[in-house]
Amino acid sequence: MDYNKLPKIELHLHLDCSLSYEVVKQLKPSVTLEEYKESFIAPAKCTDLADYIKRAIKGFELMQTKEQLRLVTLDLFKQLKADKVLYAEIRFAPLQHIMQGLTPTEVVETVNAATDEGIKTYGVEAGIILCTLRHYSEAQSMETVQLVNQFKETHIVGFDIAADEAGFPVTTHIKAFEFANANKLPCTAHAGEAKGAESVWETLKNFHPSRIGHGVRSAEDTSLLTFLKANNIHLEVCPTSNVQTNVFNKIEDHTADKIYNAGVSMSINTDARTISNVTLGDEYRLMEKVFHWDKAHFKKCNIEAINHSFANAEIKDKIRKQIEVAY
Repeated sequence: MDYNKLPKIELHLHLDCSLSYEVVKQLKPSVTLEEYKESFIAPAKCTDLADYIKRAIKGFELMQTKEQLRLVTLDLFKQLKADKVLYAEIRFAPLQHIMQGLTPTEVVETVNAATDEGIKTYGVEAGIILCTLRHYSEAQSMETVQLVNQFKETHIVGFDIAADEAGFPVTTHIKAFEFANANKLPCTAHAGEAKGAESVWETLKNFHPSRIGHGVRSAEDTSLLTFLKANNIHLEVCPTSNVQTNVFNKIEDHTADKIYNAGVSMSINTDARTISNVTLGDEYRLMEKVFHWDKAHFKKCNIEAINHSFANAEIKDKIRKQIEVAY
């Protein structure tokens, strides 16, 4: 099956972890391909999630001015177009882009405008999710969620919490998620990656998101899988990244197939196109090779993805029809 030609949806994608060599060269002309591979792409095996995340630093260091943010965003749209992605939700933490004097509002305005430009230039529909990070203070989390609210009627579609869940508890961020839920801001939250099923339970109980980023360790608890299915919670699954961050020793151990067969809503995503050095087409081929997935599996995942996306009804209908026709 040629998955490069089939249209796809991606819900879990980090902007600062997806810089192509082409755009890095543009932002930092002195960089060689060797340096790029060394600094931006993680090895096939990292020691853990914290080790993997180190590669993102190189990305956001080059995303500190309006023009840098614009170029990186458009570069990702170009990659999405090449990967036949119809709709993507791109996430980033605005507070990581204020090192050279931009305000958080300017950062979001810039990425929002670049997203508008990307949609028009490449014909890929997209929404932006703003992330707080596990190690952030309550004030930083509140500032981030208030930006989501401030930009409500734009391409900014939701709120997320990312970074190392194993090192930092949920308590600091409860207030931000309460604010999001009170203001009807769609939420997803990273969990069940660096920690087991208890991390997913804790996240669901305290944050009440409609989606979980990763969530692959939910398979360790059958009662959790039952809960996810009963409550129609969508898992954004990223196979290659999970092997790299040592959630699983090898791809054969991955729980994606088990989660799918349990009837839990899920989608396949890249997480970090550069750090994992992967496209969505690559992820699909991997699932086909290892778990013998076929077109029916991917159709189901893509329909679930668009149904659980934070897009408006009009975009959802349009994309759903395109998936139905193509598959």
